[in-house]
Amino acid sequence: MRIAALLVALSFTFSPASAFADDVAAAQGVIRAQEQAFVRDDAATAYSYAAPAIREIFPAPDIFMSMVQNGYAPVYRHRSFEFGDNKTEGNWIAQRVHIVDANGESWEAIYTLEQQADGSYKITGCSLLKAGQAV
Repeated sequence: MRIAALLVALSFTFSPASAFADDVAAAQGVIRAQEQAFVRDDAATAYSYAAPAIREIFPAPDIFMSMVQNGYAPVYRHRSFEFGDNKTEGNWIAQRVHIVDANGESWEAIYTLEQQADGSYKITGCSLLKAGQAV
C-alpha cells in the first residue's frame, strides 16, 4: 500500500515537469515548422504559425513574408538554427534560438509564444539581436 501511495505521489510530483516539457516541445515544434516554411518560401504555412495579434498587423501571408525577409534576414536564411534556454510563465513560453546567418554571423533570437484556446501554440513575437550585443 505504501508503495502504491508513493507511486501516486511521485506521479503528481513529476507530471507538471512532464507537462512543462510537452509544452516546450510543442512550442519548439511550432518555431521549427515556421523556420522550415521560410526555407521553402512557403508564406502561407509560415503565416499559419503567427498569433492572431501578428495576423492583425500583417493581414496576408505575402505581407508577413516580406516583413520577415526584410527585417529578420537571419531567421529567413541561415546556416544554423539551434534552440537554447526557455522560460514558461502561465500560457506563455519564451524560447531562445542561436542562429548563424548566411554570412556566418551569430545572432540570438527570442521567440515568444502563447497557448491558444485550442491548446496549440502560436508565435507572438521574435526579438533578434546580434550575438554579443547588450540588450
